[in-house]
Amino acid sequence: MKQHTIQEIGQQLAKAKSVLLFPHDNADGDALGSAAALCGALRKAGKETAVLMGERAPDSFQFLDQGFFTFDQQQIPEPDICMCLDCGEPSRFLKRKEKFFQGRTTICLDHHVTSEPFADYNHIDGKAAAAAELVYKLIVSMGIAMDKTIGEAIFTGICTDTGNFQYSNTTKESHLITAALYDAGIDHAKVAVEVYQNMPLEKFQIVNKTLGTMELFAEGKAAMAHVTQAMLQEMGASVDHTDGCVEALRNIKGVEVAAFIKEKKDHLCKVSMRAKSTANVAKIAAVFGGGGHVKAAGCTLEMDIQEACGRLKQAIEESIRKDQALE
Repeated sequence: MKQHTIQEIGQQLAKAKSVLLFPHDNADGDALGSAAALCGALRKAGKETAVLMGERAPDSFQFLDQGFFTFDQQQIPEPDICMCLDCGEPSRFLKRKEKFFQGRTTICLDHHVTSEPFADYNHIDGKAAAAAELVYKLIVSMGIAMDKTIGEAIFTGICTDTGNFQYSNTTKESHLITAALYDAGIDHAKVAVEVYQNMPLEKFQIVNKTLGTMELFAEGKAAMAHVTQAMLQEMGASVDHTDGCVEALRNIKGVEVAAFIKEKKDHLCKVSMRAKSTANVAKIAAVFGGGGHVKAAGCTLEMDIQEACGRLKQAIEESIRKDQALE
């Protein structure tokens, strides 16, 4: 299946009467911000639109839901378009996959370099810092006026996926789009408070406990930590409360690769990885059938937490050894 332009996707959306949007499972700020922004814009254009969720959005992103999010797969029984955002494969929304392919037309809008076109219309731009940047371009191409609510959702996506404009994926275009959002009246301070300054006590406690599992290896170039279901139950926390742990590990001086493993249930673990400068964590994730970006990637390991930690540690060490051999 071929790539399509933003304009071609906009033309398909313009013709549709109903659109169902699909963020990926364990949706982050970019997936949720992109979905909320596009939902708001399409409703503004008179389209019947909703965001079909796989699970409840994390507390820090609840402000994005202005009546957009639903768990009801029959809210739009026969959508003209089903469109996934910030994910390039149906395995990222497996329990909603059947509904996705019920759309008369399917669309994929993504920015992950490991994604391959699979929908009827695909726009995958690995140079975009966030899917929200592509959503901004799409909304502009359709001639839909930007407003405060749409702008703040896009800002959330860009801000979170660039690490507040710190990560190497940040581009001049990221800043130019953000500047245009200010013209639309966004309140960046409000978004910052919602996303970064509303930490519940349970999150503070589980992050503290989780970072206590940290292991440094590969001569200090790698750091790994994990969280188990037992730890979450002890702290009265949810797995969402561990968001940000992998970034904290990467911030340690000398660490090039950071990995965080979440035990979802027995023999099922989710891995998040980050790289600081030279490493390519997308390649490490690919070893386990995962993917993502060069500096931010993930995978799923169908094994217990102890085996997952051992297997991942081995893969990271091997990757670092290969990188050193090339220096």
